[in-house]
Amino acid sequence: MYFSELKERNAITADSKICFVNDGSRDSTWIIIDSICKRDSNIIGLKLSRNFGHQAALVAGLLHHKNQFDCYVSIDADLQDDLRAIDGMLEKYNEGSKIVYGVRNDRSTDSFFKRFTAETFYKLMQRMGVPTVYNHADFRLIDNQVLNEFSNFGETNLFIRGIIPMIGFQSDKVYYKRLEREAGESKYPLRKMLIFAWNGITSFSTVPMKLVLWFGIFNFVFAMGITVWVLICKLFGFTVQGWTSIVLPMTFFSGSNMIAIGLIGEYVGKIYEEVKARPRYIIETVLNEEKV
Repeated sequence: MYFSELKERNAITADSKICFVNDGSRDSTWIIIDSICKRDSNIIGLKLSRNFGHQAALVAGLLHHKNQFDCYVSIDADLQDDLRAIDGMLEKYNEGSKIVYGVRNDRSTDSFFKRFTAETFYKLMQRMGVPTVYNHADFRLIDNQVLNEFSNFGETNLFIRGIIPMIGFQSDKVYYKRLEREAGESKYPLRKMLIFAWNGITSFSTVPMKLVLWFGIFNFVFAMGITVWVLICKLFGFTVQGWTSIVLPMTFFSGSNMIAIGLIGEYVGKIYEEVKARPRYIIETVLNEEKV
């Protein structure tokens, strides 16, 4: 096991731990975690009371162990992120980096659609001023000081990929090739990926609101142009018979207004969620905690 190899090479200390977070799965995941924890006291299991989402589960695993270790490595359980990259992360950490990002340098295992949408997402986030690391997901190392600062971010709408770069501190990157999925299917279909991307944009950027403003200005100018045209037609007796000149502007303006209202409502909804300040996750069971 790679974890044991790290200990044998003294890359990590003997009291280092692995924490599995079960985010309300409906299959046998928790049973497997429970059996692993019984065999190995170095394995910690966290069971959330229900499904709170990927980002909340990641936060639960990190914050539950705050101030207990020198540094923390987060990685998805599908093991498509190359574990061997952790060696490079630890080297960068020992050289003084407080944050080390795992960055993909090869997307050949992705379909064309997956590769195109992912790269478009990162470029769009950067264009909108959201602090992200290109081709980096949630495979990273952070030290305990960074985790303490991260714990001060109490928003409900979590987008960790944008929060961590915002914190600052010395950082570095380790590049790796993502592996093929060995078992199971991705729990992030297109719908969830789009929701995740939209949540990241609206949680960090007001650019969509500014675009609505400029779109409103364009509509106003366009409406003034139609008004001048109508007045000229009326003045010279070239009035248009029929409903086309009436229906088309009404359709355009009503549609654009609905889009603007919906976008504003999205931001108001996020304010509503933040004001309620409900817990981001609830831990139901912890295994091997007393041995930490």
